[in-house]
Amino acid sequence: MNTEGLVEVVLPGKVEPEGLQIRLGAVPTAGPGQVVIRMEATGVSFAEQQMRRGRYYDQPPFPFVPGYDLVGTVLATGEGVDPGLAGTRVAALLKVGGWASHVLVDAADVVPVPAGIGAAEAETLVVNGITAWQMLHRKARVRAGDTVVVHGANGGVGSVLVQLAQAAGARVIGTASERHHDALRERGVAPVDYRAGDVAARIRELAPRGVAAVFDHVGGRGIIDSWRLLAPGGTLVSYGSASTRDDEGSKQWPVLKLLGRVWMWNALPNRRRAYFFNVWAGRALAKNRFRARLRTDLTQVFAALQRGEVSAQIAAQLPLTRAADAMRLAESGTVAGKVVLNP
Repeated sequence: MNTEGLVEVVLPGKVEPEGLQIRLGAVPTAGPGQVVIRMEATGVSFAEQQMRRGRYYDQPPFPFVPGYDLVGTVLATGEGVDPGLAGTRVAALLKVGGWASHVLVDAADVVPVPAGIGAAEAETLVVNGITAWQMLHRKARVRAGDTVVVHGANGGVGSVLVQLAQAAGARVIGTASERHHDALRERGVAPVDYRAGDVAARIRELAPRGVAAVFDHVGGRGIIDSWRLLAPGGTLVSYGSASTRDDEGSKQWPVLKLLGRVWMWNALPNRRRAYFFNVWAGRALAKNRFRARLRTDLTQVFAALQRGEVSAQIAAQLPLTRAADAMRLAESGTVAGKVVLNP
């Protein structure tokens, strides 16, 4: 007899963090091909910060339950799903829906979490780990001896990028505000203060012949500097428009402007490449290939965690019912790592 109830956090519209609502309901039932996951950890990612402002470019209509990813234990399996999955710890990339005590997911979308990795640890590396791994290895194809630039090197994705790049044998130049520089130096990163005027000039001093890759989550005007830092054969991977988080106006326009610029650069005969990275690319056209790639890459990230090449940075853990506090903390810019929500 299941006496558990469903607890979920609802984003009702464009609201301040305290406008988030708690909703109670019945635990969902697994349909054919589905599993019910009892959430153990979900998190606050940059996407939710954009969604509450109505700025995420393909968010669903309000109201909805946010939550980009989660880690939990399979509670029940639907028809056609291996019943042996029940009781196993899994991770899933969702885009929305993770901020709930129980979540319905297609069984094909879950990735096993290896024994010995805690739920909160694993959670810090689902969307951030997949994003970093795919940009580094599938887009930029970084090799030992390369020099790469990671903007926001202390951020959620940035800190994972730094560690995975170093594990691949690359030298890393990382931008961050001054207070994070000592921590970056300890990690073997050459830090550059992104607030101290001409960032591109500082990076050029450290890499006069250009760099093999730049990972840019800021977008906006700075993307032009990022492109100019590339050596011949280099790759720019743009994966966001953080510079427009608080803007008004069209949420599509910054992305379209970026895509237009990327398209134009790729048309130039200069052996450099630019990509606008979206973790969901390819899912609509080739769902099975997308799932296979996701499973492969997240499994690699978890293996890197087990080998000690990547650390799980948990900034704070709060209960789901304190999602407003968690969001405020994540947006404050004062914490390193991921703000995790537990049931």
